[in-house]
Amino acid sequence: MNGITMMVIAILFLGAGYLFYGKWLAKTWGINPKDPTPAYTQQDGVDYVPADTNVVFGHQFASIAGAGPINGPIQAAIFGWVPVLLWILIGGVFFGAVQDFASMYASVKSKGKGIGTIIEMYIGKTGKKLFLLFCWLFCILVIAAFADIVAGTFNGYSDTGATVKANGAVASTSMIFIIEAVLLGMILRWARLNKWINTAIAVLMLVAAVWIGMNFPFYLTQTTWHYIIFIYVFIACVAPVWALLQPRDYLNSYLLIFMIAGAIIGVFVSNPSINLTAFAGFDVDGQMLFPILFVTIACGAVSGFHSLVSSGTASKQIKNEKDMLPVSYGAMIMESMLAVIALICVASFAGGEAASMGLITQPQIFAGAIANFLATIGLPWDLSFTLINLAVSAFALTSLDSVARIGRLSLQELFADEQADPAMQSPLTKLMTNTYFSTALTLVLAIVLARIGYAQIWPLFGSANQLLSVLALVACAVFLKKTKRKSKMLYIPMVFMMAVTFTALSMTIIGLGGQLFAGTLSLGLGLQLVFAILLLALGVVVAVQGLRALAGKEPVNLKTGPMNHYEEEIDALAE
Repeated sequence: MNGITMMVIAILFLGAGYLFYGKWLAKTWGINPKDPTPAYTQQDGVDYVPADTNVVFGHQFASIAGAGPINGPIQAAIFGWVPVLLWILIGGVFFGAVQDFASMYASVKSKGKGIGTIIEMYIGKTGKKLFLLFCWLFCILVIAAFADIVAGTFNGYSDTGATVKANGAVASTSMIFIIEAVLLGMILRWARLNKWINTAIAVLMLVAAVWIGMNFPFYLTQTTWHYIIFIYVFIACVAPVWALLQPRDYLNSYLLIFMIAGAIIGVFVSNPSINLTAFAGFDVDGQMLFPILFVTIACGAVSGFHSLVSSGTASKQIKNEKDMLPVSYGAMIMESMLAVIALICVASFAGGEAASMGLITQPQIFAGAIANFLATIGLPWDLSFTLINLAVSAFALTSLDSVARIGRLSLQELFADEQADPAMQSPLTKLMTNTYFSTALTLVLAIVLARIGYAQIWPLFGSANQLLSVLALVACAVFLKKTKRKSKMLYIPMVFMMAVTFTALSMTIIGLGGQLFAGTLSLGLGLQLVFAILLLALGVVVAVQGLRALAGKEPVNLKTGPMNHYEEEIDALAE
């Protein structure tokens, strides 16, 4: 096996998946280009804002990608390239892309509401509350981690106090991106130019930002960057999506697409050898292929976080129902392609070459391999390495402001009661649903968690992320069935991801429980144990409620009885 062969297999498989399976799903579920989308019917100028296909695609792709599809395949490569490649391709086409499309479809067909509200409508209020609470806590964990990662990437000084030019250039370019995003947002909203002109402007802005950033880096400490990042995230959360989120992600999506295109060209020119073992076994250094492989490779195959983006932000910007397929399914296919490139990158190294070159982290290995590929066509290694690192770092910041907005929306949905008269809402409800307060509370808790050490419970991120996928697939399956659409294509992904998540969490609980009884459990591991038990309990409760709904047994609302007050809305959606 060589790099070109693996790349061709991936392109053909992923392309066929979109052209045949993706379009079959759209035809089966039903797409009506004449129906007004929530971006118009619920338009508020803040979260619900119609945008062109390429703009929403940029937001979706930039938000779900980040470093996830790079880190996962490289970490999972210990099992060999065959299981990694198979999971990326099969998982991407039949699991991840289906989840993302179904989540966006259910949201667009439900007035742009998130998965939590869909769970309430078709499963029950208790399920909704548990799901939204979990989403909010999950987002706080991710915000704390990503903010620390980004601040570390922007840190202009080494441990010895020397300036780090590469970090300074990344920081400078990212800040210029933000300024350019605001300008581009105004152009997109008011100039109303042809989309190709908008694309040309975006590309020129991108090139200018990279050039300025690399030639004029600026240096700040990691602590200072922490404060700057949280201030930026607060502004990004409360600002209208057209003013910052849409154009920023639009710019960054081109950066990532250029990176992928450069990597593909590099692979076809250099044709690197695949030096990894094809299959290393089901048990490698105490790590079991099932479920570890399927928890480690989330982005690139199937990731629960994607469902939050598809139903939480992107669905509120869809201009036409026909845009859902390319934006959701298409973006996931593109991400799977990035994961395959990451696999080829790590597979091109053998015998410790990466470590000998000082490439330790997954993004560094990825950037170093692509720089090796591009060096065969004459591009300077240092330049390519810096640009690839820049792209990966920029997307960590993009994912950060997206997950922060999703966290804010989850908290607001958790306390919102759309059936109640707004004038009769309690002071607590009004406070918790206030955009500024809910954003501030979410970010303050993330800051606290970052300070006390989010790393203590971060090892559970993979399981928590995949549990989100389970809950999203359950909710979407119930939605499709209740609205008289085919849902059986979600059953295998749903059941498989249940097995993966529940097995992973059970193994964690058993392992940590043994340390607890032995008296060797530290505070950090104790936090992991508590969170693992809570996650498993949450997953079981919501999954059981969803399966009961799929079986035709209507859940009972603890306050209002059976969900009769939604029957008219369900009938309307079915029509």
